[in-house]
Formats: sequence, C-alpha cells, structure tokens
Amino acid sequence: MTVAIPSESLLLAARKVDFHIGGRKILDQVSLEVHAKEIVTLVGPNGAGKTTLLKVLLGIHSAPATSVWRKPRLRLGYVPQNIPIDSIMPLTVSRFLQLGMHRESVTTIKDSLELTGVAHLFDAPVHGLSGGEFKRMVLARAMLGKPDMLVLDEPVQGVDYSGELELYQLIGTLRDRFGWGVLLVSHDLHIVMGATDRVVCLNHHVCCTGKPGHVSNHPEFRELFGDPVVRSLALYHHHHHGCDANGGHGTQT
Repeated sequence: MTVAIPSESLLLAARKVDFHIGGRKILDQVSLEVHAKEIVTLVGPNGAGKTTLLKVLLGIHSAPATSVWRKPRLRLGYVPQNIPIDSIMPLTVSRFLQLGMHRESVTTIKDSLELTGVAHLFDAPVHGLSGGEFKRMVLARAMLGKPDMLVLDEPVQGVDYSGELELYQLIGTLRDRFGWGVLLVSHDLHIVMGATDRVVCLNHHVCCTGKPGHVSNHPEFRELFGDPVVRSLALYHHHHHGCDANGGHGTQT
C-alpha cells in the first residue's frame, strides 16, 4: 500500500495503521494526516492508544513501512508525556537542553528558552522548576533541532489551569511564527477544543475526526465522553470564541 500525498503541505500521514502488543490490538486501521501550519489534537479515553500512535508515527514502535509516510528530511521535535529525572542529579536547565543533542551554542539555547518565555532559568536547577516552567523547558529543547513539526504528548500535564491556557497559547503562537505542524495528545477537552484546528478522537480506531465543533457533536464522541461533557464543551465554545467589538476574544468561563 502506498500513502498518497494530497498536497505539498503534508508533513506526516498514517494509513490504516495496525499495532498489537502481546496479542492485543492497540491500533485498528488508524489513519490521520498533519499538515504545515496545522494543530491536530488526539483525544480519547485512557488506554485508547494515543501515545502508542505517536510512537508509531515517530518510528519508536515499528509498523509496516508503507503505513506511515513522512516528508523527506522531516525534522521532528518530540516532547514525551513523562521525563523522569533523578532528584539527586545536579542538573541545570542549560545542561538539560544539551543532553543527547549536538553541541548547541549558549546563544542557541538561550534563544530557544527565550521563545518559550523562560530564558531567565538558564542556570536554574531543573528540580526547582514549577510544572509550567518544566514544560516550557522541554518544549524549548524540542525546538533546538529547528523542527518542521512538533509532536507533544500531554504538553500541559501537571500544570494549573491558567498555566495550561498560557501553554496552549504559546504553542499556537509558535505555530503561527514558524509555520510548524503540531500533533499533540490532550485529556483536557475544554481547553484543547478552543486551541486546535482539527481533532482526532481515538479509541483504538478513529471514532471521528474534523473541526472541534463537528467532533464534539459526533455520536461516538458523545458515547465516549457523555452528554454532560458535550454540553459543557458547547458552553465553553460559546464563550471562548466570542469576540468583542475590537476583534479580541471574549471572556472565558
């Protein structure tokens, strides 16, 4: 099977990906695409295969070569869900950004931290960072390779509500500035529905995909998350997308 290339903006595509672990099917005929300048969000219940799909797309898990297509010389910036760091390791932010990387200049590292709003933490110990600061640091590290696309697994996990909003806004700002494609996993439906271009609802197979409003009204989405969640999403969208007379966003509730 050959993956068709529908446009030059396509960065990555999966076609009918199957994946098994220990005889159990984790992914069942899963297809998706990510284009430049697009934020695509994977949602779904725990154990639905979201992280597994990311690892297949990244080549961490093997899959038939013809089921995943990547743009030639595609550069990926990956932020995994968890990054365990030994608490006794005296690791600074600058040193963390250098781990496993080519010799990055101090200027390059500072520029990357500047873009994520934490340049002042260059010499700070990693274990003294707040949840939001840590997430911004690992995002800065993913940017060091000058990626064409970011792959983010729960990029706001462990961050408070206001910090989540700021991080999603940062991701959107970086996408607009650099024209990246972004593929991310999120459990926070309320925030992510207002911060993404396209949603893929996964429960081992693709239940539904499309614009956030379309997906949130799809029968399989309702079955997975329940009518109370769908009603609350509708209320959230009403406030999130409301604009004032100056073209700004209305107050979020």
